[in-house]
Amino acid sequence: MLLLLASVIMKIGSTVPLSIWFDKPAASFQSSLPVGNGRLGGMMFGDPTSDKVVLNEISMWSGRPADQNRVDAWKSREHIVELLKQGKNVEAESLMNATFTCDGPGGQEGGPYGCYQVLGELRLKFDGETGPVSNYRRELDLNDAVAKTTFTSGSVSQSRELIASGPDQVLVYRLKSSDRHGLNLSVSLTRAERAKVEQDGDHGLMMSGRLSDGGKGDALSYMSRLRVVLPGGGTVRFDSGQLAISNAGEALIFVSAATDYSGPVMGRHFGNAYAEATLQQVDKASRKSWKSLLAAHIKEYRRLFNRVSLRIDGNNRANLPTPQRLEEFWKNGNDPALEALYMQFGRYLLISSSREGGLPANLQGLWAEEIQTPWNGDYHLDINVQMNYWLAESTNLSECHLPLTSLIESLVKPGERTAKAYYSAPGWIAHVITNPWAFTAPGESASWGSTCTGSGWLCWHLWEHWLHSNDRAYLKRVYPVMKGASECFLSMLLEEPKHGWLVTGPSNSPENAFRLPDGRAAHTCLGPTMDEQILRELFENTADAARELGVDTDFASKLDSARKRLAPNQIGPDGRLQEWLEPYQDVEVHHRHTSHLYGLFPGDQITKYGTPDLAEAARKTLITRGDESTGWSMAWKICFWARLGDGDHAETLLHRLLKPTGAKGYNYANGGGSYPNLFDAHPPFQIDGNFGATAGIAEMLMQSNRERPNEPYTVSLLPALPTSWKSGSIKGLRARDGIEVDIDWANGKLASATLRRKTGPAGPVRMRANCAVTVSIDGQPIPTDTNEPGVVTFTLPTNGVATVKV
Repeated sequence: MLLLLASVIMKIGSTVPLSIWFDKPAASFQSSLPVGNGRLGGMMFGDPTSDKVVLNEISMWSGRPADQNRVDAWKSREHIVELLKQGKNVEAESLMNATFTCDGPGGQEGGPYGCYQVLGELRLKFDGETGPVSNYRRELDLNDAVAKTTFTSGSVSQSRELIASGPDQVLVYRLKSSDRHGLNLSVSLTRAERAKVEQDGDHGLMMSGRLSDGGKGDALSYMSRLRVVLPGGGTVRFDSGQLAISNAGEALIFVSAATDYSGPVMGRHFGNAYAEATLQQVDKASRKSWKSLLAAHIKEYRRLFNRVSLRIDGNNRANLPTPQRLEEFWKNGNDPALEALYMQFGRYLLISSSREGGLPANLQGLWAEEIQTPWNGDYHLDINVQMNYWLAESTNLSECHLPLTSLIESLVKPGERTAKAYYSAPGWIAHVITNPWAFTAPGESASWGSTCTGSGWLCWHLWEHWLHSNDRAYLKRVYPVMKGASECFLSMLLEEPKHGWLVTGPSNSPENAFRLPDGRAAHTCLGPTMDEQILRELFENTADAARELGVDTDFASKLDSARKRLAPNQIGPDGRLQEWLEPYQDVEVHHRHTSHLYGLFPGDQITKYGTPDLAEAARKTLITRGDESTGWSMAWKICFWARLGDGDHAETLLHRLLKPTGAKGYNYANGGGSYPNLFDAHPPFQIDGNFGATAGIAEMLMQSNRERPNEPYTVSLLPALPTSWKSGSIKGLRARDGIEVDIDWANGKLASATLRRKTGPAGPVRMRANCAVTVSIDGQPIPTDTNEPGVVTFTLPTNGVATVKV
């Protein structure tokens, strides 16, 4: 029965080959293959004679909880604001650096803020190879989440398979030789620092240690256990800190890991029971067969992955190793199957690095090879962690969104202290960076660290999960979080002197600078456009949530009134959307951040049909910014161009994002691209580019947003289809209001579609197609709008199905 189940599982969803593969071992982390179960991760290198797997555990964070608020910062705010009103931005920024940043080192290396760190490495040294290596192939199959290396050594066939099992919460590395005595190797666990390795039973190793905490001495502790099982016989012995395997035909290597993280983001964490947890995990898993482990792993993984399938017809260079395929695509384009693979790879990465009960995917998702990861591997709140989750709802991975919503909830209590310290305000606030220790203060430099709407942007994600799930119990739980953020901003908003608009301040447009009339560069300002867009959205969503729950009527009215007084989107003298209240000159016209287009995406305040003048100003902004940029920036631009309905330009950005690069350092001048294993190159590796581009591809094929205020959400079918994507299909995308969408197209036009209400009560749906259509609801035809042949408004009942035909 078990074999039959495994066979059935392997067939489901496996009709479209989805693999990243190499014809040689990995020369670097950026060409190794990632596996993960949301908590444990591994990177397979696949060397025939000296192999390794980089190991990760998502709570491996140095640092500790620390209150880095300046408790009297609010006392200097009035002076800073007065300087800004007088146009003395440079002087205001100087005062901020002295009085309005975090108290202490903030996110600098070595302080209590900490960083995400590698767990260690599993190393394998093979002996007794019988001949030269041939027929080498190393691949990651996205259909079953298995990384596999196969080759022939002399006349002996070898295979190695790596999984990160969700059901069993272990990594399993299976080694198999066609020679029943052909596996002879040593196995070890290593870490560059703060690690002790010792024997753990007859067939095991244990690695443990305590990370740095910035000096206080109560840092996180971790443990990893390794267990070897030889199903077909052979011997294992402990020798000088390693395990020696001899005369085996098959070996299963189990790796468990856990930490005593007990920070504010609670869930599937072990606290003081972490050591016992690692023992239980490896004990339980090692009693199972490989077939049983594999079947359970694939079934659990495909429950999520198989919800969406994408086929783009045309040229397919899947026969080429992925590095060569990237090179060929960069030179000649015309490989739509690679673009489809890239989207599904993004979904694979989110499933693998973000599961309910765990910490959110960080700047590198789950995978890191360093002790000191770039930018601490943290959660940047001025776009990066948000971009990680843009795909969660639209590509039908709603459960994977929940680690982020848990992080947001954990910031409320510390954020209340920050709101009081800096703004003498009620409610809560978070600025531009955070970590599992719930850091909410401004950063250590006003030039970038004073962005004040991180908490407002995070609340967008709380609302998005509600819009897609229609889960009232969830909305009731998170509404106080949204309300608290809104209360803080209501209290801290200022009246700017020229128009009387309500604005934030002091703040900045993330990481960007402008030039004052006297030629000096400045960052600090009042009411940057992004802030006003975020608050316009936050106030609307919070008021709508209150009305949905039947609470806080007066508070909702206050939000409505304040929302009307926020500074509007402005079109500058050059026709571009203004980034600041004044039409300042750009210091860096091609800057990677385009934050003032937040209202275009992920927001929906700027739409092609509802606000065509602002949409045109956004288009001019993007043209001036240019296409070439860092990896995540190009991913965001894919989303922008999709929202503007320009699929060809969106695909141009996707093509640039898939440019092969070997850049590993912090060299922005070289621009972004993709590493050989399809990891996004910021550079260095930053996973938000993968996630953002996946969301962008989904936006090219289906959108659901409000084209105009007080309308139902418009479900747009093929709103930005590139010319080169002549025909194909997408199944299982999720629109707002709990609707699942399947689309088929041919010759660049819609062929058919199905809309299914998966959650929530009956309600209106406004649908837009790229050609004239007819719609029937559960088999009953409905009248169409003769003024706009591609636009149909109808009521979709609970569990109802709408069939769309051309």
